[in-house]
Amino acid sequence: MTPQETVERALALSGADDCVVIVDEGSAANLRYAGNTLTTNGVSRSSRLTVISVTGRGVGVVSRSAVRPDQLADVVAAADLASREAPPAEDARPLVGAAVSPDWDAPAEPTTIGVFGDFAPALGEAFAVAETGDRKLYGFAEHLLTTTFLGSSTGLRLRHDQPTGRLELNAKSPDMARSAWAGVATRDFTDVDVAALDATLARRLEWAKRRIDLPPGRYETLIPPSSVADLMIYLYWSAGARDAADGRTVFSKPDGATRVGESLSGSPVRLYSDPAARGIECAPFVIAHAGGRQRSVFDNGLPLSSTDWIHDGSLSALLQTRHSAELTGLATTPGIDNLIMAGPGGGRSLEEMVASTERGLLLTCLWYIREVDPQSLLLTGLTRDGVYLVERGEVVGEVNNFRFNESPVGLLDRMTEVGREEQTLPREWSDYFTRAIMPPVRVPDFNMSTVSQAN
Repeated sequence: MTPQETVERALALSGADDCVVIVDEGSAANLRYAGNTLTTNGVSRSSRLTVISVTGRGVGVVSRSAVRPDQLADVVAAADLASREAPPAEDARPLVGAAVSPDWDAPAEPTTIGVFGDFAPALGEAFAVAETGDRKLYGFAEHLLTTTFLGSSTGLRLRHDQPTGRLELNAKSPDMARSAWAGVATRDFTDVDVAALDATLARRLEWAKRRIDLPPGRYETLIPPSSVADLMIYLYWSAGARDAADGRTVFSKPDGATRVGESLSGSPVRLYSDPAARGIECAPFVIAHAGGRQRSVFDNGLPLSSTDWIHDGSLSALLQTRHSAELTGLATTPGIDNLIMAGPGGGRSLEEMVASTERGLLLTCLWYIREVDPQSLLLTGLTRDGVYLVERGEVVGEVNNFRFNESPVGLLDRMTEVGREEQTLPREWSDYFTRAIMPPVRVPDFNMSTVSQAN
């Protein structure tokens, strides 16, 4: 059966009061390389069926991979049974009304290894240049294409094709003592400049030839877009309205109130999501395979549009389902699968910010980020693949790694410069969230709490 036929048949088989069916057709292509040599490549296909049955206010959700036509009735029956046995769902609401995507009937086209047609030769050239420059390149390139078909008993017939590409490139010295990382997110690999990435890594390995040991402390720090993305994504994931209203998070106020409307930054910074943002386009409607405090299966198909989470430095919205919006009295603002941060305009590039720095640290990326205190959103983590000392506008060497302790909310209030935003790849969260546009930022007192022995 085609995915569309699977949706129609599952809906017809359901004996529940209402039903939502989601079919995800996925494909992946990848290249992996080590020591300036391609090691593996491959393609794969996947299919997943999710049936959400609603009986009264009870909800049953069953999700299975690679469901054959003869297994479909069993999956639907299991979801129907679960809905009849489930207690009333607190977030139960009428399902979203009828809407049809104009390309609903089109087939799901998979990605192929051909997506690397221009990229692979450029990668080979980078291997040759790196070999001549006495460095080794490691990493992987991956392209995913997922087509989601969403149908419901109320007449929803929506689809979305989501391409997701990422490249991670790690350069190492022959003795493995020096390491540098760069990564990019892309929709189709036609915009990836491998030579420029390799040149950046070569420059960083040169910087690292001089080693400077620094003690823990608070340092003026330039945070690149990738690291800003990792920090702001954690803020975004923590911005659930229900948790804030329950007094659980940094966005809470006493007596069930939230900090919506409160200033978080003296800089007129904007943090927002937009399904139509160029280069990081994502689903323009809610796709919820399961319910939770920040998402509701009843909201499946709800239209999404550009949403400001922070506007002119003030908190303007939290992640809301229709249910939580009724509880908080705020607008319904569901999560969107991209994130953009922008300053007041006319910001400088990271290189220009380095050139104007008297003395400070330049980060490459962060990793192993974990939450310490939800009430302040205090995070801890480690620096990785290059922390550099800047003096009088020049990088003078590489310093030791640190463990940091910082809150992204606190950083918003202490930033002294927001640079020019660009599309970037979050290093820590790239398995889950790749669509981000972020600026570099300057923080006068970033807390490097301890020296890390990580190399």
